[in-house]
Amino acid sequence: MKLVVLGIDIGGTNTVYGLVEKSGNIVFRGQIPTFGHEPVENLVIRFWEKVDSFLEAHPECELSGIGAGAPNGNHFTGLIQNPPNLSWGDVDIVSILKEKFSCEIILTNDANAAALGEKNYGIAKDMSDFIMITLGTGLGSGIFSGDNILYGHDSMAGEMGHLSIDQNGRKCSCGLRGCLEMYVSAKGIKETVIELQKVNPGDDFLSSLEPDSIDGKMIDRAIDDGVESAISLYEFTADKLAYGLAQAATILSLEAFIFYGGYSQAGDRLLGPTRIALETYLMDNLKGKIKVLQSGLPPGQAGILGAASLIWSSDRK
Repeated sequence: MKLVVLGIDIGGTNTVYGLVEKSGNIVFRGQIPTFGHEPVENLVIRFWEKVDSFLEAHPECELSGIGAGAPNGNHFTGLIQNPPNLSWGDVDIVSILKEKFSCEIILTNDANAAALGEKNYGIAKDMSDFIMITLGTGLGSGIFSGDNILYGHDSMAGEMGHLSIDQNGRKCSCGLRGCLEMYVSAKGIKETVIELQKVNPGDDFLSSLEPDSIDGKMIDRAIDDGVESAISLYEFTADKLAYGLAQAATILSLEAFIFYGGYSQAGDRLLGPTRIALETYLMDNLKGKIKVLQSGLPPGQAGILGAASLIWSSDRK
């Protein structure tokens, strides 16, 4: 019999899921639209049908548990709490899953799931203190401190995206101003492009960008071609990112920041200037000691692997 855990990564647009062995081997993987305007039960039914069909066709696989990562997922209560881009309000996803699956079920938020994936199956295996940063529509972060995920008293710790780096800066939907994700994320880069287009209306590259549908690969190609305005766009973003990283590094004394997803795929085009800027914002005793790395996991897998590891890492497994 082959024991497998179902890892689920719920996103605002798509939900990916996979059946994962303890080694990290994904024996079955799928993706479906989340349809966040519909009840969450609709999502559960749709991926349950896919998983159940696979398990029926592969009787050698036995479902040992379910780990789920979701935006605003509360590890302590099992609730997804009013997630952004999903019209669910507060939903008890653990109870809903238990109605379909008779096994252990554990929830965490999506950035923590990515951090767990990197810790258990990626380049952070030997690290005790690091932050996993996901660059998507917003900026998510999962913090490992002292070899454990940092949850805080209410499971909502680690929101680096809402670390304010400018009290008079861009207004964020969270109610604050100058949040890091308003400068470093798809949302933030959109705002930067709009500002730069106003300042440099004659720039050919900036004029070619449609703010509502910016393609990061287009920026990457322009940087590779030496386009100065594209280089400046990422240098501005990197400077803001580095300032936020330095604040976290000062508090947590980290070994590394690890980047995953979205704009992290730019690699050294973005992370290179971030490393340089970070050194200027760190205290002297931290300079040269903190790595800025790109994730070692394939795109789309960190959340699945990390969610599954919630079960595999439990004492009962």
